[in-house]
Amino acid sequence: MEDLEMMVEPLLKWFQKNKRILPWRDDPTPYHVWISEIMLQQTRVEAVKDYYARFMKALPDIRDLAQVSDDDLMKLWQGLGYYNRARNLKKAAQRIVEEYDGKLPNRYEALLTLPGIGSYTAGAIASIAYQIKVPAVDGNVLRVMMRVLGSEKNISRPSTKVWLEERLSAILPDRVGDFNQALMELGALVCVPNGEPKCQECPLRFTCQAYQTGMTTVLPIKDEKKTRKIEDKTVLLFYFNHNIALWRRKNSGLLAGLFEFPNVSGHLTTKEVIQYLKQEGIEAIRIEPLPSAKHIFSHVEWNMIGYKIVLDDFVKERPYIWSSLEELHQKYAIPTAFGTYLELVIEELSHRTM
Repeated sequence: MEDLEMMVEPLLKWFQKNKRILPWRDDPTPYHVWISEIMLQQTRVEAVKDYYARFMKALPDIRDLAQVSDDDLMKLWQGLGYYNRARNLKKAAQRIVEEYDGKLPNRYEALLTLPGIGSYTAGAIASIAYQIKVPAVDGNVLRVMMRVLGSEKNISRPSTKVWLEERLSAILPDRVGDFNQALMELGALVCVPNGEPKCQECPLRFTCQAYQTGMTTVLPIKDEKKTRKIEDKTVLLFYFNHNIALWRRKNSGLLAGLFEFPNVSGHLTTKEVIQYLKQEGIEAIRIEPLPSAKHIFSHVEWNMIGYKIVLDDFVKERPYIWSSLEELHQKYAIPTAFGTYLELVIEELSHRTM
């Protein structure tokens, strides 16, 4: 452990000088740390800032989060993806209100029992908000430390994370919150995931085994990504006057319970769209093809084409819901996967309401 202890002071000094100014760092309450850490999973820091500000304005404390409607929560989360994380936030908030009087518990083990909180998030909250000496090992920290240690352990395996948590636990300083954040920050800014790491800017290069042995582009070792499943979809934008048709996805599986534009599997020709509308009993005034779009989830890729379909009456039968432009902005959460078509809809409805 002596070698690892050598990194503590240089790392803390680097962090003090180079850390980014972030809204959740200005006031690192347990609630602020928790929400920011969940938002930051799979999302860039710069992108999170606006979402975080909007979320905190709408739901300034845990009791507000526990009481928010599911639809309002999804609207606040729109654009961040991974919507189950938002659902788990609400479930955890309800537990916190019931069992901890509305305050996040100040014990690492208790944090781990809450929905959506794993070892990393529990470690971040415990160390940053409560200064409890526990590690917080995310992807950035794994990458940094595998390079520092020159380890060829596979970071895709849970056992590697447990092994590293044990190593780090032995050297955690009193400023544990700063230390954990410093490792994360180093991975985000210097020991980067894509491309060459910026070793000449790194305060740990004096002890980094990967740097000294020329292994920085080889480490860390991880499993190859699985091949994504490809799904073709045809998106149907139904317009009537100043409204656009939506429907709600089923309550399980991908994007569960969210609103979306009506769509069908496969790439339909204009003739096939006309046949589909006839089967559904929908009368169209005009049908126009729209640009194609693609969205990549972790295990699925959607290849989409679309059609603008102007109607002369509402389709009153379920599952269709008719939304105005104002409701689209304020009420209905449309997944980022439909971002290309959402922009087209907003532009179209804006012209229609002028």
